[in-house]
Amino acid sequence: MKVFLGAAPGVGKTYRMLDEAKRRAERGTDVVVAYVECHRRRVTERKLDGLEVLPRIRRTYRGAEFAELDLDAVLARRPQVALVDELPHTNVPGGRNEKRWQDIQDLLDAGIDVITTVNIQHLESLNDVVEKITGVPQRETVPDEVVRRADDVELVDMSPYGLRRRMAHGNIYTAEKVDAALSHYFRVGNLTALRELALFWLAGRVDEGLQLYRAQHGIGGVWETRERVVVALTGGSEGETLIRRAARIAARAGGGQLLALHVARSDGLADADPAALAAQRRLVESLGGSYHSVVGDSVPRALLDFARAENATQLVLGTSRRGPVRRALTGRGIGETTVALSGDIDVHMVTHEQSGRGRRLPLPARPGSMGRRLAGPVAGVVVPLLLTLLLTRTRDAVNLPSDILLYLFAMVGVALLGGVPSALLASVVASLLLNYYFIPPIHTFTIGDPNNLLALAVFATVAVVVAVVVDRADRLSRRAARATAEAETLSALAGSVLGGQSAIDALLARLRETFGMQSVSLRLNGTEVSVEGEADSDDGALRGDGRRDEGLRDEARRGEGLRVEEVPVGEGAVLVLRGRPLPAADRRVLTAFTAYVAAALDRAHLAQVAAEVEPVKAADRIRTALLAAVSHDLRTPLAVAMASVSSLRSQDVQFSAEDQQELLAGAESSLGKLSRLVDNLLDMSRLQVGALPMDLQPTPLEEVVAGALDSLADDRPPVEVRGLHRVPAVLADGPLLERVVANLVVNALRHADGTPVLVTASALADRVEVRVVDHGPGLPESDWERIFLPFQRLGDTDNSNGVGLGLALSRGLAEAMGGALTPEDTPGGGLTMVLTLPADTTAPPHTDPATALPPTDPPHPHPDEEALT
Repeated sequence: MKVFLGAAPGVGKTYRMLDEAKRRAERGTDVVVAYVECHRRRVTERKLDGLEVLPRIRRTYRGAEFAELDLDAVLARRPQVALVDELPHTNVPGGRNEKRWQDIQDLLDAGIDVITTVNIQHLESLNDVVEKITGVPQRETVPDEVVRRADDVELVDMSPYGLRRRMAHGNIYTAEKVDAALSHYFRVGNLTALRELALFWLAGRVDEGLQLYRAQHGIGGVWETRERVVVALTGGSEGETLIRRAARIAARAGGGQLLALHVARSDGLADADPAALAAQRRLVESLGGSYHSVVGDSVPRALLDFARAENATQLVLGTSRRGPVRRALTGRGIGETTVALSGDIDVHMVTHEQSGRGRRLPLPARPGSMGRRLAGPVAGVVVPLLLTLLLTRTRDAVNLPSDILLYLFAMVGVALLGGVPSALLASVVASLLLNYYFIPPIHTFTIGDPNNLLALAVFATVAVVVAVVVDRADRLSRRAARATAEAETLSALAGSVLGGQSAIDALLARLRETFGMQSVSLRLNGTEVSVEGEADSDDGALRGDGRRDEGLRDEARRGEGLRVEEVPVGEGAVLVLRGRPLPAADRRVLTAFTAYVAAALDRAHLAQVAAEVEPVKAADRIRTALLAAVSHDLRTPLAVAMASVSSLRSQDVQFSAEDQQELLAGAESSLGKLSRLVDNLLDMSRLQVGALPMDLQPTPLEEVVAGALDSLADDRPPVEVRGLHRVPAVLADGPLLERVVANLVVNALRHADGTPVLVTASALADRVEVRVVDHGPGLPESDWERIFLPFQRLGDTDNSNGVGLGLALSRGLAEAMGGALTPEDTPGGGLTMVLTLPADTTAPPHTDPATALPPTDPPHPHPDEEALT
């Protein structure tokens, strides 16, 4: 599928599509025009010459006839390429699919290539943004994923002034529409904003394709195609300074992206204040950036791994808080190490108030590192030798007990650095040196005084015990720091989910960031339902054409730094991680992630089950209301019918012909009411078993209210109707809605005390509100819900008109149609019943003829024309 994307109507999408078709046809490709809308533009119509145009299918809707894409004819013709204009179009009811993009998917599934068009304002994710910019709600939308799946998206661009000139010359709309278009939708500001949206959206899609290409070809270096600024946060007070500095760098780049990263170190981070990190996260998000947290033993490597994974171009760090003494003792810090390892990533070292004020003791190398494994034994030999050299020069000033204590202090330092083995080695070396240089007779290994022998033995024992205790305490400290880091990561994860992000997507994103994986996907019953990072599976990575890249799979199997690992989550659910091998220490956090994913899947399943149960609940509400109404509304018509028939059969009274006709009419009317009640019960039974689904169709309110009023008695008080023509049609079952409205009007007339009843309507977003207003005595708010219970008619009088199902049934029917029925006070006294129903989003809203242009096809406007209304 190829998509021509435009920023606004009239930029030339259809013209470019036909031009593309001409070039392909000249190369011998079998191209047909399945559906193209030229909008009576002669230049575009001439482009159809020489191309095969398939006839359209005619469908009738609301008494009018419309031409639509004939999907079956295209499938039967089976061309190589089909042109299908207007991707977001809603089909006239009666076809195979509701939306045209679904028709296109059927063509693609049949092996037919498709070229189509769409404007940026019709993308679902930008719908609210476009409405804020232009003030026009876009009712024809297409999911972003449909356009993102296209093999090629080409932008048809034009400057706002050029487009307005084209409009003024009559090349887009007819002359009578030009002035209104230029002064409303086609203002320079609107067109500029829409153009920027189109450019940014397409840039994002191009960036996705670039990341996929880099992953497929194993490109790890940074390509500076777009500025991405990563700011490193420690939770210190300097964080806000760094964030604002990084935001300014990203802003100067023109569309740069800001990413904040906190590395939760497994060996602890003394000043990682959770409250400060939360505040800094809020600041980052308020500046349009995103917050991330990872666990890493080496902070510089974790920063750079994250930056390279995100293809970041710049990294912002604060200058070191270490003082001169600490820098002299520990050498290069995090910032200097990051600069040395950064490669082609620019590193900004930002000064702040805390620079050089740190007072923390240097932390030793992490356990198990190559540096510690080498430094421990070396220190076990070198430290005692250096201490011996120092003590031999001060032999006269320091006695033997002091010498032993100093050696013991050195053993503690060696134990912290290299653990128990290094401390044992140091204790042996120190014992020998003490014996040779400080225990008489000196310069021999002979011990003359038994007390000195005891002191040496105690020294060796204490050195070993202290080494064991210190090593254990160090390990426990590191384990606690690791737990703290994991808790920070899980806290950030919970914040992502609770912050409104999609649960599954947020979990996969955090999982990929935390463990530095190349991609993480969730597979349900063998099908990948969600992917974070470069798409991949155990069968190879996804390529741009949707097929698997076998090269990446082979690379992973060869163990060249890539591994595909599957982690069961639940029944039929598997997490697929692709990237570095996970150490055992990370398994605990991974288990927590899998528990989160399993819980999210369970919630999604429960939500699906609840959605499936909702229609049954709606049917049950209708059934309950109907059964309640039967006993209430059955009495009077049955009594009237029985009295009429008994009177006619009586031999005691002779009725005139006129009286007989009156009795028969009364019996017929009463039996008709009983018949309608029985029909309702039978329909309810069919509805409950699914044999009679509610027929929700676009229904004009004018027709419904007119029918409801016609069913009432002619001698009723007046009913005033306002504003019904200004609102769109509603999605409802017409006959049932007519019954509801009739019942509400009858109820209002009964309590209006002879004053007129008002029926009015208004539209709000995607809902339509119908108000039935009376100026009677009203009702206390405490009794509002009581009137919707069965048998709760004020005065308990019977409905002489309508079907007599009561307010309880009216509310049940309204809720079953996806609406609601609520009371509210009438200003000045009385009660207003508010009937809320979903609006028909396939039809354009009413517009003032003085300020707006009529759409070409009223029920289903062309997306370009819809922009004007």
